Amino acid sequence: MLDCVFCSIVAGSAPAEVVREWPDAIAIRPRSGGVHPGHVLVIPRQHVADAGADPDTAAAAMRRASELLAELPNANIITSKGSAATQTVFHAHWHVLPRADGDGLPLPWTPQHAARTAGQNGAAA
Repeated sequence: MLDCVFCSIVAGSAPAEVVREWPDAIAIRPRSGGVHPGHVLVIPRQHVADAGADPDTAAAAMRRASELLAELPNANIITSKGSAATQTVFHAHWHVLPRADGDGLPLPWTPQHAARTAGQNGAAA
């Protein structure tokens, strides 16, 4: 797709810090630097809108994300489908986030997120 930033990265026509390449996917550092040190995105080379659009492409990319995960003692793999689920680039991708105890990265379903939200609202956690 001509207007897809991830397709441009896969094609080599847009800049990216490539961490790893496979025949069916690439892993890059987010341009923003990511939400946590070591954050990478695993992107299928084939354009699919999200992880539910093509199960075979999704499974192959998830396998690649899992290969990166195997190298880490603690980590999250996260993907989203649709804007209500926080998807902002509509080319399927998986976030691999290294984690450590006390790293301060709250995810929306964790006690850390509830405590941070309560603190921002002036309430006790």
